[in-house]
Amino acid sequence: MPITIADVATRAGVSKTTVSRVLNGKGEVHVRTADRVRAVISDLGYVPSARAVGLARGRTRVVGMLVPALTWPWMGEVLQGAADVVEAAGYGMLLFTCTHGDESMRRFASQVSAKSFDGLLVVEPEGTLDYITELHRRGLPVILIDDRGHQPGFPSVRTTNEAGARAAATHLLALGRRRPLVITGLRQFGCTRERLAGFAGAYADAGAPIEPDRVVEGDFTFECGRAAVRRLLADGVPFDAVFAHNDLSAAGALQALRDAGRRVPQDVAVVGFDDLPLAGHTHPPLSSVRQPLREMGTAAARLLIGHLTGTPLPDTPTVIPTGFTARDSTGAGDPTNTSDPTTPDSTGARKPTGARVT
Repeated sequence: MPITIADVATRAGVSKTTVSRVLNGKGEVHVRTADRVRAVISDLGYVPSARAVGLARGRTRVVGMLVPALTWPWMGEVLQGAADVVEAAGYGMLLFTCTHGDESMRRFASQVSAKSFDGLLVVEPEGTLDYITELHRRGLPVILIDDRGHQPGFPSVRTTNEAGARAAATHLLALGRRRPLVITGLRQFGCTRERLAGFAGAYADAGAPIEPDRVVEGDFTFECGRAAVRRLLADGVPFDAVFAHNDLSAAGALQALRDAGRRVPQDVAVVGFDDLPLAGHTHPPLSSVRQPLREMGTAAARLLIGHLTGTPLPDTPTVIPTGFTARDSTGAGDPTNTSDPTTPDSTGARKPTGARVT
């Protein structure tokens, strides 16, 4: 049977409250009594519950993280960035997903009520922003990762979706590709609207506005990329490039072009968004806008841990810029080549010239 605080109290001849005070270093116990309690703890091999001690001290040294699902292609990078910081600071992490909808949120809410964690990192599950905002208003420290254009009233970490898409357009225009097919993400996401605005804006500025029939709404899946290319080829809509709003749908586009006998990049150049490890292993390797996913997780966790240890949270969003990696799918050949006007920052990520990091 596990040793309990009651066993320690009985053996030491004191109350459970006294044992608790010794464990928590309250300084309200006579020195000899405290020494006797510590000796009993050592003799019995009692290990106090970290959560119980934390709650007694008013903190748990645990960070919560709420995400939609672990199946999102880039979620692992964000999680790893956050986990590295949390673990290095000596904190634990509780991970919550919303794969079961309302049931998942009820379970999460019960952990909030139990004060199971000191602060929260969030990649917003659809439709939960109002609830998360209310948690922040009630005093729970919250950091939102990838704000999707919502710009909440609490700290967030995001990237430059519009500038990243504009870099992709600049790259394709420099190659003479003036009739791109755009495979977007879901329109309700702010990142989708920003990426479309940046890409279409660059083409409009170059005097080659994108026709509506060459903009296809997708859902960030491999199949949506494949289906979009197949449909436009079947309809006879001409295009000499594809810009997909994530690498997975870009990979689907590559597959459809290969199936149709179209050469990449000679006939059609293809660009994705995210620059996941997948991008280096497609056939041919995929040029992609680099989204600083791990850096976003790292920055969010640092903000939260810093706040929990006394550093005020910033009043403005933390912005980590995108970069661009050109590979064989646009004829680059050299995987380190970038054709957008960027410069490397201190972490090795590529930062658009003049971009501001807050």
